[in-house]
Amino acid sequence: MFRKVLIANRGEIAVRIIRTLCEMNIASVAVYSDADRRSLHVRMADEAAHIGPSASSESYLRIDRILDAARKHGAEAIHPGYGFLSERAEFAAACEAAGIAFIGPSSEAIRAMGSKTEARRIAVAAGVPVVPGTASGSKDPAGVRRFTEEHGYPVILKAVAGGGGKGMRRVEREGDLEAAFRDASSEAERAFGNGDVYIEKFIVDPRHIEIQIFGDSHGNYVHLGERECSLQRRHQKILEECPSPLVAAFPDLRERMGTAALKAAAAAGYLNAGTVEFLVDGERNFYFLEMNTRLQVEHPVTELVTGLDLVRLQLEIAAGLPLPFRQRDVEWRGAAVECRIYAEDPDNQFFPSPGKIETLERPAGPGVRLDSGVYQGWTVPLEYDPLLAKLAVWAGSREHAIARMRRALGEYIVSGIKINTGFFQVLLEDPRVLAGALHTGLVDELLTAPKAPAPSGAVTAAALAAAVHAISRTDNASKAAVATFAQSSRWRDEGRESLLR
Repeated sequence: MFRKVLIANRGEIAVRIIRTLCEMNIASVAVYSDADRRSLHVRMADEAAHIGPSASSESYLRIDRILDAARKHGAEAIHPGYGFLSERAEFAAACEAAGIAFIGPSSEAIRAMGSKTEARRIAVAAGVPVVPGTASGSKDPAGVRRFTEEHGYPVILKAVAGGGGKGMRRVEREGDLEAAFRDASSEAERAFGNGDVYIEKFIVDPRHIEIQIFGDSHGNYVHLGERECSLQRRHQKILEECPSPLVAAFPDLRERMGTAALKAAAAAGYLNAGTVEFLVDGERNFYFLEMNTRLQVEHPVTELVTGLDLVRLQLEIAAGLPLPFRQRDVEWRGAAVECRIYAEDPDNQFFPSPGKIETLERPAGPGVRLDSGVYQGWTVPLEYDPLLAKLAVWAGSREHAIARMRRALGEYIVSGIKINTGFFQVLLEDPRVLAGALHTGLVDELLTAPKAPAPSGAVTAAALAAAVHAISRTDNASKAAVATFAQSSRWRDEGRESLLR
């Protein structure tokens, strides 16, 4: 096993990896930019290396500086986390050339499965169903126009490289195609350095369900079941759960989707952790969407339901060990839900809300897990993704897990910046969410629905007055609790009529 591992990332995922390294008695090396000198992951690591200015292009995306830090500190392996360089084949190849273990798949597998069009080709060859689409990307809209002439509208344009909703555009009619293609290609070029775009037939109101897989160097493959990721805002996941309510209702789906995911992984010669993503239509037909060649943001819900530590598995496989179990040994117990807690203002189009965290109270209690990268007094920087933490809960049933999540959200109190907990509380009261009737456009529908006239506010005012009267202390935490209650109440009162339709 490795003696020392460098984490080529920051924030909550770096903290999460450090914790497993500590349990395995492996020394950890953090890297940090100017903006992250006082970050939690730097404080928690055994060693830390400065890698450049605040801009990620001059720090977390600099392969040369990260490898120099690994050599200087004697790290035998690098864990890329997610985002930044985690799905860059050239980074994995550079690690391989430097004799440093890359905790993830090979550069060849990342290159193959990281390209959406190449991944589609591999999936088709393996007999995995795919959404109708073009076989390759292009910077010329002529090719996608030929596709629409055959398959009609709506369609969706997608960047060949990258993810996270960037370089994606839904097109409803012929007249919008050229402008949408130009915008998607331009955004993809800026985000990924590759402006190639391909086209798929758009599946109306699909579910987004993904399968967690692992492969080792001894020829063993297993899947750890599914995650429901249909609740998204602007193509970005915000709330995930395991098991999927659909799979819970039709258990044969897990076996069929799991088998398909393993076929795709084996066809690519894939090693380590990966996620195969599918779209599922109203008839429960599923289609290969893409493969994420890294650890997913939402991996905690799988860990809570299976009882496995996915980062530990990654480390063991990267060290050459075989998977310690087989498919028949995997069990799923209870239900888990995760909310991504962002420094953003739901009342202002979810704009980022950087700044100093004046007070911070964390949720706790039975079945509550908080993967966090922040602390009271820390300043959330403007330069990076505003994800503060991942709040995950486990319970014996989905109904109980949702109730537990609502309770935990109410206990997550922050002042000094805006966060999105009040929005999640409203979302988790929507009848369709409670019934498990999910699709990828549901959240955007809720946010764009016409808002009903706001109520008189008498109930909210009375509740606030009672809260203030009940709190005898005057410390910052108490003030933060009242402010958070006010924000949550606003979402619940003003948003209920329009969001709970």
